[in-house]
Amino acid sequence: MPGLTTDSSNALVPLSPGAHVRVVYPVRHGLKPPISRISISWSRGNSLRVSVFREPPTESDDSDGEAGGKVVQVKLGVGDGEVDDAQWRRIAYGSVSPFALLQSRRNSVLALSKMSMSSSPYHSDWWEYVMEYSKGISSLLDNARPLPDVVIDDPKTVVKKVEEPTCLKAAWELLEIFYADKESQAWLPERIVDWLADYNILFSGTQITVHSKLVEFQKDIVSLQAIEDDPKYWEVISSALAVGWLEIVVKLLRLHGSYQLDQLSNRETENGLVEAVAVLISKMPRMRPELEAGRLGECFKTKPDFIKAWEKWRAQITKLDCSSFWIQCDHRQTREGLRNMLQVMLGNTNNLSASTCHWIELYISHFLYVRPFTVGLESMHALAQKCIQLKPISTSHRLMGLLIGILGENTEVVLAECSKAFGPWMVVHAIELLTAGSDQAEIILREERDHLGEISIEELHRLVYAQVLSSHALTWQIAPIYLTSCMKQGMGLLEVLLYKQPVQHIQMLLKTAEICQLYDLESISSNIMKIAGVYHWKHGRKGSGVFWLQQAQDEFRLNKIAQKLFDFVGRSISDESFKQWEGLIELLGSQSKIAWGLDFLHKYRDFKKSLQQVHVGKTSDAALQAVESLMSLMKNPSTPQRFWLPLLHDSLRLLCWKERPLLNVAQTNLLLNKLQDLSIARLRPDFIEASLPPQALSSVRLALATNLGRAILEE
Repeated sequence: MPGLTTDSSNALVPLSPGAHVRVVYPVRHGLKPPISRISISWSRGNSLRVSVFREPPTESDDSDGEAGGKVVQVKLGVGDGEVDDAQWRRIAYGSVSPFALLQSRRNSVLALSKMSMSSSPYHSDWWEYVMEYSKGISSLLDNARPLPDVVIDDPKTVVKKVEEPTCLKAAWELLEIFYADKESQAWLPERIVDWLADYNILFSGTQITVHSKLVEFQKDIVSLQAIEDDPKYWEVISSALAVGWLEIVVKLLRLHGSYQLDQLSNRETENGLVEAVAVLISKMPRMRPELEAGRLGECFKTKPDFIKAWEKWRAQITKLDCSSFWIQCDHRQTREGLRNMLQVMLGNTNNLSASTCHWIELYISHFLYVRPFTVGLESMHALAQKCIQLKPISTSHRLMGLLIGILGENTEVVLAECSKAFGPWMVVHAIELLTAGSDQAEIILREERDHLGEISIEELHRLVYAQVLSSHALTWQIAPIYLTSCMKQGMGLLEVLLYKQPVQHIQMLLKTAEICQLYDLESISSNIMKIAGVYHWKHGRKGSGVFWLQQAQDEFRLNKIAQKLFDFVGRSISDESFKQWEGLIELLGSQSKIAWGLDFLHKYRDFKKSLQQVHVGKTSDAALQAVESLMSLMKNPSTPQRFWLPLLHDSLRLLCWKERPLLNVAQTNLLLNKLQDLSIARLRPDFIEASLPPQALSSVRLALATNLGRAILEE
């Protein structure tokens, strides 16, 4: 097994000691010192409950109004809490179906390729399968939804309020763009532009971004009388333009004071320049198939058409930049702000660097205005390194590390970033995207390695994720999906997982049996049911124990139980003792395979019921039925000799029936012969005497003799 250690008996996938890294978790309790005591205990899931207690105040100290202690929870593991435990479980369960479907399709494709002797196992439709899988996973991660639309749109609302997306969704979409979406490879830079527009808000937590600048400025818009006089106005416009948020730029430009009706006549030239820039922005060429409704720009699907439109558009910008109308514009802030925007659109690197906040924004601005024809990950990675040098940052975001790994075509780095930032779920499901677009990645991830126990990196991560699922009572049921996809060690670890499930809970036991049936693990299912049967029997739940042993078809233990019942009833065949075990005898059945057979006990039950009807004063028909049951028992070879005398003693009322003899001569002689055999058997040392009165044998003899005489006279 991979990384096998000496202390690994309780783990599905043992981890080596080198995998343990010292991690520091902050405890924000907010109490003033001095702190006298700290108590730590486990909470739900992977959280610790930390109780912090202050030094108790003395009588001389004045109370400061502070609490005497506080209890906080510290969540262990990766992640920043943006996805809670319930959401993670929903994602884990929801991702099972797309994962299983893709594995099924892969197995089918591999089987067909072996039949056709094809060199490449994947055909052209495989991209569609991977994209369908990616969309299915992405739909589970979608957390950003706009607030309800207002009836009247506020013209001064620049950035719409939405629920903040998750880094998990952003990372998955980034992987989808580069690895799964084959159709978007021709306009990959535009896809990255859209990605930043959707997820730039995520970078605002660690550093200033264009989004955070827009949000801050939007708070001040209402209080501004002349918006064009505020330097922040032109700053946020240039920043939004640099990252390609054209709709926001045009909307902000239309808030310019020159558009007011009372200003048009006095500021006609100024308004014309503002409108000219707005029109140029709205007509910006975009090399992409289409834009969503409400998005600005002109789309071009082919490179020649785009180049032609791009050169024409830049010529118009250059012409406007050299226009004499700038001299006639008296408003300095407007003149400088608009000309700065023209320099941004012309791709001036100094203006782009000044307008952006971090290297990814600068990276996007180069795609839009400097190098729109960038193709290939090698050139994109070189551009990213250049932008990092121009815009270095002190605190790197986890999405930045992932993007660098993708651009560098380094599969190990991408996996490491996914594992460090998002945990084993992300790694297991992202591997399907990484291997879809790269033969090198497939070799790296699916090649068996000796130091991993002759398994691949892909299988190792699936085993680790399966262990994570197995560690929680609400997710262990889906771990078999991932274990069965591991060809080397999956089935063995699945067997370990199933055996580790508790058998005392009926629902858990039924789920385990269902999983065994699903994967044709009949022997494991039988063993687990045997374990459950023995457990319930030993803990006093006799009926449940017999039921599960019957489900396991454990004839050996059922025979033992039957023999035990048989012996117990035989020692005391009273009504009370029989009622105590009657339900269990009924559950065991009357199979002849059981030692001595329980057929006798079932017939004895019928005899006791008939005899009870006789004792409560029923008619002679009931007595005749009881006699038939008695004769059936006495003739049955499975009825042991030690039961003969108790049966006849219970039947004394039948033997002495007042109206007429109920037994004929032949039946009476049969019973007398049984008594004779019983007398001889009592001489053996191993004979077991029944708990009856001392005169029981003589009473039965007298009753049979009396019945014989009456029967002879009647016949």
